[in-house]
Amino acid sequence: MKFGPIAVAGAEGAILAHKIRAGDLSLKKGARLSAEDVARLLSAGVSDVVAARLEVGDVHEDQAAERVARAMAGGHLRIEAPFTGRCNLHAEASGVVRVDKDLIDALNRIDPGLTVATLAPFEAVEAGRMVATVKIIPFALSEKVLETAERLLESREPPLSVAAFRPCRVSLVSTCLPSTQAKMLDKTRRVLEARLEKAGASLTDETRVAHVTASLAEALREPASEGADIIVVFGASAITDQNDIIPAALRMAGGRVLHFGMPVDPGNLLLIGELGGRPVIGAPGCARSPKENGFDWVLNRFLAGLEVKPEDIMGMGVGGLLSEIVSRPQPRQPADGDGDVAAIVLAAGRSRRMGGPNKLLARFDGVPLVRRTVETVAAADVSEVVVVTGHMREAVEEALQGRGARFVHNADFAEGLASSLRVGLRALPEGVSGALIVLADMPALTREAIGRMLAAFEPEAGRSIVLATASGKRGNPVLWARRYFDELLQVSGDTGGRHVIGLYPDEVFEVEIGAAARLDVDTPEVLHAAGGVIDPAREG
Repeated sequence: MKFGPIAVAGAEGAILAHKIRAGDLSLKKGARLSAEDVARLLSAGVSDVVAARLEVGDVHEDQAAERVARAMAGGHLRIEAPFTGRCNLHAEASGVVRVDKDLIDALNRIDPGLTVATLAPFEAVEAGRMVATVKIIPFALSEKVLETAERLLESREPPLSVAAFRPCRVSLVSTCLPSTQAKMLDKTRRVLEARLEKAGASLTDETRVAHVTASLAEALREPASEGADIIVVFGASAITDQNDIIPAALRMAGGRVLHFGMPVDPGNLLLIGELGGRPVIGAPGCARSPKENGFDWVLNRFLAGLEVKPEDIMGMGVGGLLSEIVSRPQPRQPADGDGDVAAIVLAAGRSRRMGGPNKLLARFDGVPLVRRTVETVAAADVSEVVVVTGHMREAVEEALQGRGARFVHNADFAEGLASSLRVGLRALPEGVSGALIVLADMPALTREAIGRMLAAFEPEAGRSIVLATASGKRGNPVLWARRYFDELLQVSGDTGGRHVIGLYPDEVFEVEIGAAARLDVDTPEVLHAAGGVIDPAREG
């Protein structure tokens, strides 16, 4: 192929390298110039153009692209008509894309003018989606290069195909602890059903049993004997070892553990096994969320009838750090932190509805309210207690001397609760996994109530926002996973993180702690009814 400026007078048959506009004349890039085009260009005063002229042995870009596309296409692919040197391949069925990466790489190394781009291996696609494109750069490819590509492709199985989803029957088994809420299990089922629906599969049965090895083993035997194609197990707590409840139950039921753990995040704590010739997936907690995670990568392959081997899972690490979406806007800290939860006690308010006194200095059983609250929180299993001060800073800090709390001052406390929340969050160590946000004026709060909230906190299982409730009505404290800190730092006024909670309803887990969740003493009447006494010496 010859390329460069040529005189229009001798350009018939050449291929335009760039779009041309001259008066009413408009010719597109890639147009093959006819005698009429040449005459019109000359009439418009165009004397030369940049163009390509094919030589003996050159194959036009469209024909070249189509030949490569046909040679590389396997099952369930539709090849579109080529245009401007491009030939696209689309899925004819919903399924999983199978790509021979080594062979595609080899194709792309034959000649710079031959390029092939595909979706990632094993990506799930719907029928009609484009899965690959062949593009010739530019205008023509030599017959020699094409023959080299075709010989390479003929020597192996087609490097691109779609493994179509099958109408699989899936059995769901969930284990339960006393603290497990039915609504979380209901959500888990709905999320799984939505995943299966996309693949034309169905959930045939659901079993809920105690988080006990023997009980789970018995439940696993039942769906296997009924002919489920795939068994999915969700544990009340995450699998942490090859001998944990779920793998032990699988072995007790007569099955095998094939692999535990995967280099995909979220999705690390996934298990695959086999029972009665059927795949068993021990789902990680993140699979309770509809957002893409490692569970999808494995489930989709099984739904397409593909085998998943340990070496397949161990090869998922490159590309396995999935994008941070929904409740994870930035790359995660390891395990959302190091597992510790810190407490932030908000003690900066002006007690405006008290008519003068600072309610935090009122005494309950002879103890200042702010100290009572901080001692309760400190007695729970938190890594540290950070107290945010503001109004009457010195008096509040004096009341807390010797309590082991760390003080941070909010100079902008008059702006509202959100300003104190921001100061508290910024004061936390980078490694904490969550923050328990406590209002300092909660006289009925107990260590046991906080303990129940901490026990329920399990971000990987979809419990990343834990809310205290009183008779089902939401109150305080609220325990937040670290993943939400950036959004909480953007709140303003006195609403706290209420609107953030509204953004992530599927991540909320409620813990009933009784009336304490909604008892904060904002007025003298409520304070006195709760057993508080104003200390005249502390009136502010």
